[in-house]
Formats: sequence, structure tokens, C-alpha cells
Amino acid sequence: MNGVIETASAPEFYFNPWDEAFRANPYPHYKPLYAGAPRHLDLGFPLALVARYADVRQVLLDPQLFSSVQPKDSAFANQTDAFGDTPTVLQSDPPTHTRLRRLVSRDFTPRRIRELEPRIRQIAAELLNKAARNRSFDLMADLANPLPVMVIAEMLGVPAEKYETFKHWSDKVVEADNTLPGMPIPEEIKNAFNELRAYFAEQIARRRKSPGPDLVSALVAAHDEAEALSAEELLQFVVLLLLAGNETTTNLIGNGTLALGRYPDQLAKLRANPGLLPNAIEEMLRYDGPVQSTFRIATRDCEVDGAEIKSGTGVFVMLAAANRDPAAFPEPDRFDITRSPNDHVAFGEGIHFCIGAGLARLEASIAFGAMLERFARLRLAAPEGPLEYKGSYFLRGLSRLEIAFD
Repeated sequence: MNGVIETASAPEFYFNPWDEAFRANPYPHYKPLYAGAPRHLDLGFPLALVARYADVRQVLLDPQLFSSVQPKDSAFANQTDAFGDTPTVLQSDPPTHTRLRRLVSRDFTPRRIRELEPRIRQIAAELLNKAARNRSFDLMADLANPLPVMVIAEMLGVPAEKYETFKHWSDKVVEADNTLPGMPIPEEIKNAFNELRAYFAEQIARRRKSPGPDLVSALVAAHDEAEALSAEELLQFVVLLLLAGNETTTNLIGNGTLALGRYPDQLAKLRANPGLLPNAIEEMLRYDGPVQSTFRIATRDCEVDGAEIKSGTGVFVMLAAANRDPAAFPEPDRFDITRSPNDHVAFGEGIHFCIGAGLARLEASIAFGAMLERFARLRLAAPEGPLEYKGSYFLRGLSRLEIAFD
């Protein structure tokens, strides 16, 4: 391709994830997609947009018909190739996916997550103590970015003080999503992938000689004792855990704080009743979730709500659009921390449901609880000011968010 994307700009809807203005606020563009069956686009490759709640669940719950394995000739091959040829838990189908997920699930059990709580509280308190030295702070740089990456770094058994290096690598990987289909990945992004892989290859070698109580050691043991993971699968898994283990939580904290700042009545309601915090976090996930969309490939000719989808068609499974579907959520554009029921799909559905959802919820709960307890008045420093988002449609997150307090 020559880098020019011909996007759908028909009067009834517009979809262009490479358009910065679209990424800044995609929600108005989702509304026309609720009016009918999935729409088809030609972005130089066949693509279907699945946006309605019922349709999104149908696709996510049928991994045989809608595969997570990206073919080598797909429009996003350059992005996926950065991970190499070895399958990951995100981009695999059963039985490979089943085997990979089983190996890591034991380290994300409710019991294991609860054991992390004291340390997460300690990290959050330390970060907020530092942020409180001024009358305002950048939520992303001072809390949302470092908290989850320090937690996952410690789980992986690497020094927490390296979070800035990890965050740099992670941010570069996220930027890969903004590469136009068919265009090469920029060298600096490739370098970040390579540096990240090289670092963990060295850590894996160290754990093989001297294992510890960390997750890398546990995965090395699984590889050495039962050959459940190949050497390359082990490396890919550790890299993916670092990336997935911090980006979604970072975005949840940032997007959730923005929502509370824009809806002071909901913030006041939460202050008056801290017991609403778990429910508030679910509404944050629904209202402006950390992941806008995921991607599937149709394995054979099929239909979704009457729309024919040919074999090999790429499918944008639009989680955030489904979470604003008026057929599933009354007044979907209203941020309501008392909303019930709230069966959102922010963490996906089916076999690929986010394995770190429990950890993300815990980290967000601790972060918001600590902020509300620490600051009597917490508000957006510039409520009407422009927002800076990262260069990714799939992972929706702020670059910075200035917060003021009294």
C-alpha cells in the first residue's frame, strides 16, 4: 500500500482509527453502527465492523468461527510480526490457547491477587506522597503509569525501579497500533521490541540457574519440568505479561479519573458512599474502557445478524461501542456509578476474557481509594482543556491528565 487509507466516509458513518480526531472521541461515530447489521469496509482489505452488544458477544463466544490467529497476509501482519512467529495467548486458538492460558492462570487466581494487595497499597501510597508535594500533579506520570508497571515488574521478579524503562518499551509497542496497514513498523518501535525481548531472555536464563518465588521462575519451571512451554513461547509470554499487565490498568485509572472529573455529581456520590467504589470501577470500564476494540478473522463464510461475512474477512470487534449500545445499556452516554446491572464487555468475553481482570480491578480500586482518602478536593486542573491521547485506537489511554487538589 502507498500509505493512503481509503476509509468509509459515507454520510451515515465514519470509521478511521488512524485519524487522530477520531481516536480522541470515537463514541459519536459508533452511534450509526447500532442502527443495522455489521457494516463492511474496504481499507485495502475486507473488513467488518461489529459494534452492537449482542453481535460482539456472538463473535467473542465463537472462537472456531472467528479466529484470533492473524494470517501472515493480514493488514496488521507488520504489527504482529514484531512478536515473532510464536503464538501468544492473545493471538492463538484452542488447543494452543488452552495450554498457554492454563499455565499462567494459576498466578492470577483470586487468592494470589489478594496476596498482592498490601504491596499495591504501599506502592500507591508512596506515589501519592510524592505527588502531594505540589498543588497539582500529572495523574498519568505520577500514578497511573508507574503503579501497574511496578506491580507487574515485581510479579515478574525484576527491579521495580526499572519501571521507566519498561514504560518506555510499552509505550513504543502501543505506538505500533498507529502504523498504517501495509506500512513498515518504525525502527524505534522495532528496537523497543528487541530490547524488551533481550532483557527478558537474560532474566529467563538467570531464573533457570537461580529460581525465585516470582512468576518468571514459575514459568521457567513449567518449561523445564513438563515441556509445557517452548523456549520461545516462554519468552513471548513474559513479554506479553509485561505489556498487558500495565497498559490496561494505566488506561483504566486515567480514563476513570477523567470521567469522575467531568461528572462531579458522581464524584460527590462516591465520596459520600465509598462502598460504591467497586460499582464505580465497573462503570468506568463500561463508559470509557481501556480497550476500544479487538480483532478476529472469519474462518469461513458466515452471518452476523443478517450481514454476510466472507471467509478471511477481518473483524473489528468493537468492545467500547458495545458498551454504549442503547439496546443493552439505558442512557449509555451517561456516566452513572450506581448503574445496575452492568454486564459490560470491557475485558472481553469467552475464552479470551482478560486473565488479569482481577488484578486490574484491584489496582484501580486501591488507586482511587487512596486518592479519595488523601485529597479532600480532587478535580481536573483544566476541565475544558484539550486532552492528549496515546497513538493507539485499540488501547485507549491518555498521555497526561493534570489534577488539582486542596
